[in-house]
Amino acid sequence: MTLAQLAAIFVVCVLLHNAEEAVLLPAWSMRSQRWHRRVAPAEFRFGVFILSVLLIAAAVAAFSNGPQSLAAYIFFGYVFAMAVNALLPHLAASLALRSYMPGTATGMLLNLPLGVYLLH
Repeated sequence: MTLAQLAAIFVVCVLLHNAEEAVLLPAWSMRSQRWHRRVAPAEFRFGVFILSVLLIAAAVAAFSNGPQSLAAYIFFGYVFAMAVNALLPHLAASLALRSYMPGTATGMLLNLPLGVYLLH
């Protein structure tokens, strides 16, 4: 499998993660004020949409412009951020609150392992 194919799979995994958060996180934030401030569903979903579009644009630009391009660095910075995001805040909040924080499953099962593999 090529790096571009792995990156495409990673993008799909992040989109699944973003969809999980868009559906579940606004309601979760109402109960978990200590760990996350309340977010309004419409504003949060708009933000998730923008981040998703930026990820797709970064991935396309990275593989169009080549491995040493600014776009490649931006894309792999996003990969790193999503790998860390699986641990902090998702896993940490789930453990501390002893309840599921939306995005933990997709973050830990998809984004973290694939992100670490891509970065390696």
